[in-house]
Amino acid sequence: MKTAIILHGTLGSPSGNWFAWLKNELEKRGLQVWLPQLPRPEQPSLGEWAAFVQQECPFDIDAETLIVGHSSGAILALILAQQNPHPIGAIAAVSVFHDNSLGWEPNNSLFGVAFAWDTIRANTRQFLFVHSDDDPYVPLGQARYVAQKCASNTIVIPGQGHFNLEKSPSYTRFPKLIELIENQRWLQK
Repeated sequence: MKTAIILHGTLGSPSGNWFAWLKNELEKRGLQVWLPQLPRPEQPSLGEWAAFVQQECPFDIDAETLIVGHSSGAILALILAQQNPHPIGAIAAVSVFHDNSLGWEPNNSLFGVAFAWDTIRANTRQFLFVHSDDDPYVPLGQARYVAQKCASNTIVIPGQGHFNLEKSPSYTRFPKLIELIENQRWLQK
């Protein structure tokens, strides 16, 4: 991979959680990384977010691009793959979900774009799904459903909640995620 996009989730920002740390780690490994502030994170829309990324990304999203998304940012990564005119290299999705069945008000406008699973699979060369068994916002079954639709597996890291600062102040870093990405051999030149 030569480029990477890191996408925060609902109510998130580039300065939250482990995002800036991951940007630095990927840049140290030679990637050009874009970590945007997505519009209206307090009431996100996948359609609005996807249009923003497509218009503002400073490089082509292609077979040399890794997209890392957290929570609703992970869903956005899938929609970007679905809408991209050519295949992308890889998606690393942390705490992904596929609907607002939990009824969380900030995500009421999120799902204005339907998933085309066949297109997502065809337009993404590799997937990595990471979830915890005690996520208070996203049940493990949600991630497993998405991974199954993408013909992939879910890596479960026990006891890590939503992989955010709410779980632990240590989530200004996420060494296990960079280890998992490196194990995929996505960062080799």
